[in-house]
Amino acid sequence: MIESIVYFFLGVLIGTMAALFGLGGGFLIVPLLNISGVEIHHAIGTSSAAIVFTSLSSAIAYARQRRINYKAGVLITSTAIFSAYFGAYLTSFVNPEPLKIIFGSVLTLVALRMFISTRGQEAGGESKRLKLWATPLIGIISGLASGFLGIGGGIIIVPSLVYLGVPIHYAVATSSFSIVFTSLSSAVKHYTLGNVVVQWLVFLVPGLIIGAQLGARIAKRLRSKTLKYAFAVLMTMLALRMILKGLGFAVP
Repeated sequence: MIESIVYFFLGVLIGTMAALFGLGGGFLIVPLLNISGVEIHHAIGTSSAAIVFTSLSSAIAYARQRRINYKAGVLITSTAIFSAYFGAYLTSFVNPEPLKIIFGSVLTLVALRMFISTRGQEAGGESKRLKLWATPLIGIISGLASGFLGIGGGIIIVPSLVYLGVPIHYAVATSSFSIVFTSLSSAVKHYTLGNVVVQWLVFLVPGLIIGAQLGARIAKRLRSKTLKYAFAVLMTMLALRMILKGLGFAVP
């Protein structure tokens, strides 16, 4: 009973941060499950399934705020659902640790660029500079990251959209919308591989749904620059964690 209550509130916390940054929540769910003794492949698979509920709750909240760029979201999803499925398939044959070092290093540079960049726009309207032709490529990369590395596609989608001229609030909202389909594709493949532990979902999902609604409300009240800087800091921390894990350090 106590364990279920603890994981419910952890779900609320994870859901809040996931919606706030448009990351799905895998960056917290995977290490949480791993610390609890769940084998890494099962942790990644269960995280993919949990993210479906988190991102769906977030997307509903952001849809009410009218901040989702549906055209960009659909184009990202059109390629991400296939690459996420393929990424999940690769986990059975390829060791992802060496790639985590490279990927984490690149993400660190991206985060630093986002932090010092002054190109971001204040929320108040969608940018006309968005190059829609680039969004399918974002989907391919984010889908692979979601399925293969278990980090959630949002860590790719959000900074990529910001770079293309989308205000940070809209980038987070669009990312949440896209991750619904990406995580579903990844979760289906992981389920067929036997990587989804249903008992953990029962504890986490209710809290994740509630937390996602809270996170979207908090994001709405934050200034664009504040949200952008906070995302860059979190992204740097996640990238460094990925590098350390790739190097073999016992990082949860």
